[in-house]
Amino acid sequence: MIKRAFHLAALGLFATSFAAQAAAPIDNSALDKPEFRAHKATYGVVYRLPQDVNAILDAKITGTLKQDLLALGLKTEAETPNMPHVTVVHIHSADPETPARMLRTLPKPPAPLQVTLKTFYPTEAAKGAGHPWWLDLAVVKSGQGFEDMMRYNTVATAALAPLRDGPLPRVTGPVYAKMGDAGKNLVKTMGVSGVNIMQDGKEVRAHNPHTTLVYSMAIYDTRLQDAMKQESDKFNAVLPDGINTTFKDVSIVEIGFAGNVVREIYRVSLEDGSVIDVATGKKVGS
Repeated sequence: MIKRAFHLAALGLFATSFAAQAAAPIDNSALDKPEFRAHKATYGVVYRLPQDVNAILDAKITGTLKQDLLALGLKTEAETPNMPHVTVVHIHSADPETPARMLRTLPKPPAPLQVTLKTFYPTEAAKGAGHPWWLDLAVVKSGQGFEDMMRYNTVATAALAPLRDGPLPRVTGPVYAKMGDAGKNLVKTMGVSGVNIMQDGKEVRAHNPHTTLVYSMAIYDTRLQDAMKQESDKFNAVLPDGINTTFKDVSIVEIGFAGNVVREIYRVSLEDGSVIDVATGKKVGS
């Protein structure tokens, strides 16, 4: 454990130093304001959901969920564009060169990850903040794939967080005001909560890997809380054993305010490390 922690710390320190040389100054002044920070551009590193997972969700979950959202008056949520994914880390930066910098800074990804997606649940950015909120499907927190995923979050966060220009807008304003001290500290130092860090030579885990089915900025009142609990219970009954799958690539993407992927930019193979520029379909460096 000590050896692993030292290795992670060394990787994180090197990556952080390298990234900081290319990054713009980090401005945390938005954390002192009551409103959300204006959203310019958010980029992230994510695992795409494999086609077999999307096929199961489309066949058993997506259609019913969309109908239920429309019945609740959540038209925007029912039509929100998204590339289904599990997040590694997100950063906000108005600089359009950020994705290229992320690719240069990205630590070596893990080998293909065998994981299980199981248990639907609603969650808020911060309890009592009102919005945003989501309906998620969790990654089971056991097995080698999960452990590799958590370790990669630690080194990727250390490497990429210095490329941000400030905190993610969705964790500022009313959300930041309702966060606990641990979450606030991560937002100040990493620009986002829910990530792993190295502290005093030890890995401190806050990352909760999941895929999101509903992104919402509607006020999360009692009506919606009850409705999303019912949705979760219904879908957990449909997929009681979850979905076993293998993640075979990781992507650098552009992200909307609430966390939905709006554009895939680079795709990195977990099998051989090759990189594709998604817009051109060509390998990077070839």
